[in-house]
Amino acid sequence: MANQMGLHVGCLLLVVAVALLKGAAADNYTVGDDLGWTIPPAGSIAYKTWANKKSFQIGDTIVFNWTGSHTVAEVSEANYENCTKSNPLALHDSSPVPITLTSNLTRYFICTVDSHCSDFGQKVTIKIGGDDDRWWEGNSASSPTLNIAALLFCSAIAAFFLSY
Repeated sequence: MANQMGLHVGCLLLVVAVALLKGAAADNYTVGDDLGWTIPPAGSIAYKTWANKKSFQIGDTIVFNWTGSHTVAEVSEANYENCTKSNPLALHDSSPVPITLTSNLTRYFICTVDSHCSDFGQKVTIKIGGDDDRWWEGNSASSPTLNIAALLFCSAIAAFFLSY
């Protein structure tokens, strides 16, 4: 009877562990979705709204796609706020540009062509990981780390029950 109970608990924990691992998969995001990387029709609010609806995590990839004359430059927060084109951290002038998010640091991107950033709002902020103001949208911690820890914990419990 105890072995049967342990088997049921072990199976349940295995199902939970598999469900937790599903969250560890990285996502790909096209910046602006269907709009792509272009002069936004409503100004910078378009990309701000787009980014605020996403939950970026370490391991995700954002892709800048455009046609026509554009660039994507990663810049400091100060250069982002002022649309300063000089001294970018990285500059890409050929679409598409995939960027893998590797840390929980907030990242800032602008277009350096003419006044696309300053006059038209072609810029986006990517917040990776937790944001206490958006706690209801999901886990603030890094998903792969948390899920691996949960898997190990569930495995240990399953092994304990299966040993009886």
